[in-house]
Amino acid sequence: MKWNTWIRQLHRWLSIAFTVAVIVNFLALVQKEQAVWIGLLALLPLAVLLVTGLYLFVLPYAAKWRSG
Repeated sequence: MKWNTWIRQLHRWLSIAFTVAVIVNFLALVQKEQAVWIGLLALLPLAVLLVTGLYLFVLPYAAKWRSG
């Protein structure tokens, strides 16, 4: 599998993980559980989503730059 395909798949799966983490965070807030790690749960996939999203954003511009 090529790198671009691998990163695209990783980005898709991380978006699912981020969505689940945000839902868990909302559920914890409704139940009044104050655990800091639940609030920080969404930050790890969000950080990797930022990196992979920026890479995927730059791909078309890099291809145009390489071609001429």
